[in-house]
Amino acid sequence: MNKKNIASLTTPSFLVNLSTLENNINKYQKLADENSVELFPMLKTHKSSEITKMQIDKGAKGVLVGTLDEAEKVIKKSGVKKVMLAYPVIGDTNLDRVINLSKECDLFVAFDNEIPAIELSKKLNNTKINYQIIINSGLNRFGVSPEDSVLLYNTLKKYPNLVFKGISTHTGQVYGFSKDYINKITEKEISTMTLAKKLLIENGADVEFVATGTTPTFESAIKSSEITISRPGNYVFFDAIQVALGAATEDDCALSVLATVVSHPSEDLFILDCGSKCLGLDQGAHGNSLTKGFGIIKNHPELTIIGLSEEVAKVKKEGSTTLKIGDKIEIIPNHSCSAANMTNYLIGHRSGVIEKIIEVDIRGNSRKICID
Repeated sequence: MNKKNIASLTTPSFLVNLSTLENNINKYQKLADENSVELFPMLKTHKSSEITKMQIDKGAKGVLVGTLDEAEKVIKKSGVKKVMLAYPVIGDTNLDRVINLSKECDLFVAFDNEIPAIELSKKLNNTKINYQIIINSGLNRFGVSPEDSVLLYNTLKKYPNLVFKGISTHTGQVYGFSKDYINKITEKEISTMTLAKKLLIENGADVEFVATGTTPTFESAIKSSEITISRPGNYVFFDAIQVALGAATEDDCALSVLATVVSHPSEDLFILDCGSKCLGLDQGAHGNSLTKGFGIIKNHPELTIIGLSEEVAKVKKEGSTTLKIGDKIEIIPNHSCSAANMTNYLIGHRSGVIEKIIEVDIRGNSRKICID
């Protein structure tokens, strides 16, 4: 039976170039292995058990999750054995879920203050759970300073059912700067974690791991002998923001949205049948706009997506173009993590020939409560 080509698809459709996806997974795993760093990919980018299996099969040692839903689903669907929580968790129901998760995998909860630790410790009774201390390396979102990590470690020692394992950080501020600042941010990432580890060891802590990770800083940060775990996420797909930062080229971007030109209301304006509910509204992150428009239209540098409503996009032409009503085009989203979360499945293809459907099956907010 002949396989369909992506040109036959209804639009909008979410596409994944399987060869590019595999190349990205292989490249980052190879770099991690060469530098003796364990890879714990962040799952919020793809939220797919199948892509998780691909990462684990290539050598990833565990995963980082943004939600408890992701953790629960990925354990059941992918057989992952090591799971790190990116953020602190609190609340009776959430903490009960954490305890149940710890019975199914090697779980590492995350703290940057004592309150969640108090509440979790009360519920643990005689069982134990591993934890990491979040270090603030410049994003100023979660985390404590290296100096305050010692205070927190000493405070948490009073809870014998909480077992300290290591420290982690996320330098997400890299997305708020130009590519010229990546090296400076990476240096701060390494120096901050090196100091935190040193101070903790001096105060009697056994620091088993030092975990960092963003896609733009990955290749430089893993060269440090102090970094033992890296947790990038976006690298599987990349996107227009990564291209703007110099972390990827357009050819590295595996995820795209297929759309059709449905109107040509004026000489320099076209309308597409995809909008913010496909591409998202990101033009940058953490305070800076790095991109031009709302995505890169592949093979059409003369076109810029200048505006989005929920279901349509406005595209401005600068110079000559062959585009006409009825044409289908591919768009690299500015932020692939947001775009992939807009759909239930991705259409995997090689050179335009459709090969498989990849379910986006570990999305959050899908755990239904019992109301009886």
